Amino acid sequence: MNSESPIGVFDSGIGGLTVVRALTHRMPHENIVYFGDTARVPYGPKSTQVVREYAAQDTDVLLEHHVKMIIVACNTVSAVALDVVQKRAKVPVMGVILPGAGAAVKASGKKRVGVIGTVGTISSNAYTNAIRQLDPGVQVFGRACPLFVPLAEEGWIDHKATELIAKEYLFPLTLEKIDTLVLGCTHYPILKQVITRVLHDAVTLIDSGEATAEAAALLLEERGLKNTSTLKPNLRFSVSDVPHMFTEVGERFLGQRLGKVHRISGLSH
Repeated sequence: MNSESPIGVFDSGIGGLTVVRALTHRMPHENIVYFGDTARVPYGPKSTQVVREYAAQDTDVLLEHHVKMIIVACNTVSAVALDVVQKRAKVPVMGVILPGAGAAVKASGKKRVGVIGTVGTISSNAYTNAIRQLDPGVQVFGRACPLFVPLAEEGWIDHKATELIAKEYLFPLTLEKIDTLVLGCTHYPILKQVITRVLHDAVTLIDSGEATAEAAALLLEERGLKNTSTLKPNLRFSVSDVPHMFTEVGERFLGQRLGKVHRISGLSH
């Protein structure tokens, strides 16, 4: 492992590509290996034990590439299995919840923070607990927005139906007078424009992926692991299944061409 070794990123599916997008913006010279467990997505409804087993296997996929750091882009794994990855990896490991929580605490002047995510992430209270650990005075209001995931994958980024659903989901949070909203799912940054419009610019949006990329950059610098090469970085994408339209959706999430997508076989179900 050296400074030119890749950063490893894994997610239960395709959403983690928004985290890769944030990483490439913040650290344009870093090599990145991404694994999306598309054959077993979603992780949210599965038992904690199964998620922990999957997290261990996903970690092993990345370790084969001699990564210098692992970023767990999956909110579910970040909530219930980060310790599994840390014990297995022997390299720095970062989830998306703590950086997102930290950015929300910094941004909120009124100490009224909303968190939106999948049913699993919201019911785990992972963001609420992380925010309150950082500042017990912050009030946190969670809201599950499950339909945002298929809407993002469908590409309905600026659609009337998406706006109607966003209004329905976000209205209870506006009643709580939040001044900051954490996008607690890697799919949600795709819908930033609609969410901002519904909230009338009165609320600061926290993209956990961007917060994680910032934290990762600082950590690599501290450890002397920042890639100083100016060569074009190598981005490698692998999945456990290549579903229909994966490339099209993936490129929307990543904001650039995906290139060749490798399939990893042999993971247990």
